[in-house]
Amino acid sequence: MAIYLDSAIAQEAKAARKMGWVKGITTNPTLLAKSDLSPEATLKQLTEFTSGPVFYQLMASDFDGMVAEARRANEIIGKQTVLKIPATVAGFEVVASVSRDIACSVTAIYSPAQAAVAREAGAKYAIAYVNRATRLLGDGIALVRDMASVLAGSDTEILAASIKSPQEAFASLQAGAHHLTLPLAMLEAIASNELSDKTFTEFAQNGIGIEMKTDL
Repeated sequence: MAIYLDSAIAQEAKAARKMGWVKGITTNPTLLAKSDLSPEATLKQLTEFTSGPVFYQLMASDFDGMVAEARRANEIIGKQTVLKIPATVAGFEVVASVSRDIACSVTAIYSPAQAAVAREAGAKYAIAYVNRATRLLGDGIALVRDMASVLAGSDTEILAASIKSPQEAFASLQAGAHHLTLPLAMLEAIASNELSDKTFTEFAQNGIGIEMKTDL
């Protein structure tokens, strides 16, 4: 399992790196548009803030354009590249074409059948937009569960995105997601709990610990 930051903002990437348990960064065209730098410069910068994967989503819609963009993204990001390729007919063709050379994820999957195609095309990740699927289909967690059933025993892993609450994050993992990608605020939210804070405060007020040495 891995938890990723969903952002293209340098300060957020720095904050996630400081946490120590965030394993990579996912981006999309909307997130890249929020950066003050060009997409190329942003992606280069993000590779400096993580030793893990950096996901880039293709913008082209035709096979040749997507393959060319995939190669260019790999030149920019290097060995950390994971392509996000849309779950379209052309997109699956691209995955089948480039997945031997560049790690691929299939993004915006809305049916378990698409997850099966992603598996057969050679995708490393199948991405489910959980909250958006709930709004569009009625139950995004059920989608993750059905995808997990289809992908069981394969090398294709589920990455749950579009997570709007800690409860939704937990439910996605319980349904079979292997990984999560979350905005910075949600990373902070899943790491905290008011009861944990209250318990720590009580120990601090009522307990005693080792004496800290001071250098003279």
